[in-house]
Amino acid sequence: MRRNRSILFLGIALLSLEATAGFCQDNDLAGHLKTIRAVGPKGQGHQAAAAAWKQVAKADAERLPQILAGMDGAGPLAQNWLRAAVDAIAERQLAGGNKLPQASLEKFLLATHHDSRARRLAYEWIAQVDRTAASRLIPKMLNDPSLELRRDAVAQAIDRAETLLGDGKKDAGVVAYKKAFTAARDVDQIKACEEKLSNLGQSVDMPVHFGFLMEWKLVAPFDNTDKSGFNVAYGPEKKVDVNATYQGKGDKKVGWIDHVTNDPYGNVDLTKPLGKLKGAVCYAVTEFTVDEEREVDFRLGSYNANKIWLNGKLLTANEVYHAATAIDQYRVRGTLKRGRNVILLKICQNEQTESWAQSWHFQLRVCDKIGTPVLSTTRPPTPKKAEGK
Repeated sequence: MRRNRSILFLGIALLSLEATAGFCQDNDLAGHLKTIRAVGPKGQGHQAAAAAWKQVAKADAERLPQILAGMDGAGPLAQNWLRAAVDAIAERQLAGGNKLPQASLEKFLLATHHDSRARRLAYEWIAQVDRTAASRLIPKMLNDPSLELRRDAVAQAIDRAETLLGDGKKDAGVVAYKKAFTAARDVDQIKACEEKLSNLGQSVDMPVHFGFLMEWKLVAPFDNTDKSGFNVAYGPEKKVDVNATYQGKGDKKVGWIDHVTNDPYGNVDLTKPLGKLKGAVCYAVTEFTVDEEREVDFRLGSYNANKIWLNGKLLTANEVYHAATAIDQYRVRGTLKRGRNVILLKICQNEQTESWAQSWHFQLRVCDKIGTPVLSTTRPPTPKKAEGK
């Protein structure tokens, strides 16, 4: 059940030989955890953290929840140190024929405000000593903020749905599949549920489930000959005015046009409204309204070089052409202000002539950090063709 633990950060496993006995008082343990949490990149705080780790690894197993809580808000390096300490303590405890503090570990696991990695680690050790853990605990996590725990719960829900269908209980199976689909956040599980429901004659709103933005205003082409336009601030970058016209590529006057995609994955194929242009830049803009300020993920998929602005602030710039494309290919955090927000994209096509280099498209969704959609309060209904069967 547990992950491969053969790689322990910076040789920490060797230190576990010294952690055969001992006891950390609460105050001492808190101080050692603070030292480990202060570890930084390029060896910053490494020596002090190594010394603190020796002491933490000697702590009684009853201290495991406190050590796991030390992962809350910690950086990746510190979390690696603390994970290794938890593993060292738990392994020593079991090797000595003793029990883990299962009740307190389960209490920690079920407290969803704790760090997702720490909660997952707690679950892995619980499952190591309790074969009923998966059936007892995972079904409660269908809406868990931990992607890993939620994924396990969705997988169990899919299995239950398949069992119901196999028993000839179609209506109950459909309900179970819809429940799994609603909870799913990983793309493969979402697609699997959608395909099964579609085969059962059920429609699901994929754009809403993901949070894809479907309606845009587009203006193009601007010049990107020799990929020169990526860093040129054309008119839309200076001021977004959907009633404006601009001097486009070849001195052609260009203005904004409306475009709605009916692709269930929010894909905007720019060659459809604009034609198969080469060495060109397209700008796409849309509005997004929320009732309260909130931080969100902007997740972009594109085969082309791209930039994203939120309310005039550049969030990300990726000068990559035709490398690959996928849902959530580029992720960046941004803060939506209360009320109306303006999202502006720049999508650049180069001049390659190979067949695989002809794609000029993007898809963008807005969601929270685990992929739950954040929808604009003024979001229009999903185009019918994008809803599925």
